[in-house]
Amino acid sequence: MTIEITTYLVYLAISIALTIWVARTLHKNGRVFLVDVFHGNETLADSVNHLLVVGFYLINFGYVSLALKLGYDIADAKEGIEALSVKVGMVLLVLGGMHFFNLFVFSRMRRRKTIHDGRPPIAPDSFTAVKQEV
Repeated sequence: MTIEITTYLVYLAISIALTIWVARTLHKNGRVFLVDVFHGNETLADSVNHLLVVGFYLINFGYVSLALKLGYDIADAKEGIEALSVKVGMVLLVLGGMHFFNLFVFSRMRRRKTIHDGRPPIAPDSFTAVKQEV
């Protein structure tokens, strides 16, 4: 087996393992956050959580597949490790970017709903009479 084939196989193994681990972690720990975002609607939160995981898998496995090709020859193990680090680093950046984008979107949804349904920050203690001009 050549160094290039070995690099490809190690890249796929690491990328798939990282994607599955991150997806499971987000699915398990994200449920509480989504229940809060959807104000206690657990059925909706679970459904959205599942759909997010499916989309997460599709995007990440698609990216891993597209990024598989190196575009240059690897002469030795050093170059194989360097190519592998670039590829795995890009996968980690994509995973992190997707995670923070999802958090941003759901936190905006939560904040908008909280502001819309919320009480005034200070209870009124008096009122100002309106003068009517005649």
